[in-house]
Parts: sequence; C-alpha cells; structure tokens
Amino acid sequence: MSAEEPLFRVVRGVPTAEELAALVGAIVLRSRPAAAPAPAAASAWARSARPAGTTLTAGPGGWRSAGLPR
Repeated sequence: MSAEEPLFRVVRGVPTAEELAALVGAIVLRSRPAAAPAPAAASAWARSARPAGTTLTAGPGGWRSAGLPR
C-alpha cells in the first residue's frame, strides 16, 4: 500500500465532514485492542456502609454519625 492510497473510501453517497469524522473515529476505535477496564474505586457512599475500625458511640447525634461518611 502506498502513502497516497487511501485506507478506505466512500463508494455511495456524499457524507458530510461530520459524518466522515464519525466514521474515522469508529474505525480507529474498533481497530484498537480492547484494554481491561480498571477496577472501580468504592464511592464514599459505599465506604460509609463499611466498618471503619472506629467505634460508634451511643447518645445524642449517634444515629447521624453512624450514617454519614467520615
């Protein structure tokens, strides 16, 4: 394949510049090898449900401190 030969060509229709850009983007995306997704970090909401090693205290405001993220 020479440097002047196109990688693909449109054989029907007259695509706009936006349509060609979308096509090139899709081709480039599909030609890359799939990467393994990174493990997602736990959200603050999910971490708040886990024991943090601190003791909960009974008394005024104890219910609030038990449910809010630290």
